[in-house]
Amino acid sequence: MVSSKATTIADYLAELALDRAATVSAMRDLVNGAIPDGYDEVMRWGMISWEIPIEVSGPTYNGQPLSYVALAAQKNGYSLYLNCAACSPDSVQRLQSAAAAEGHKVDMGKSCIRFKRLDQLPLDAIGNEIGSTSPADYLATIANAK
Repeated sequence: MVSSKATTIADYLAELALDRAATVSAMRDLVNGAIPDGYDEVMRWGMISWEIPIEVSGPTYNGQPLSYVALAAQKNGYSLYLNCAACSPDSVQRLQSAAAAEGHKVDMGKSCIRFKRLDQLPLDAIGNEIGSTSPADYLATIANAK
């Protein structure tokens, strides 16, 4: 996995080649357009992260805010980490079904969608999943999973 030392999103985008920065920016715009209020967009773990502030979530196992979505440019593509989907088999199924309906097969791990081009993704379905869970609901889901 490629990790950036950038401390701001602007610096992160500036260190990418123009075409890669355009892809990351387009996905970032999709996330920012869909994500409910209450999540902070920051640089963490060497990628762009949308997370619940620690002041809201309370203590976590690692002392870090809870990541909801994260986005990274990798060596040979991009990764979109949908922790919101990892908590819900229904969410994963909706994403896979939406991709199949568009003629795609999503390269998805537990929470990570790997892609090389945005046109390989069910963007509307991704936006819907990102927009489906408020910070309070995400915290409740995590609490119930323990």
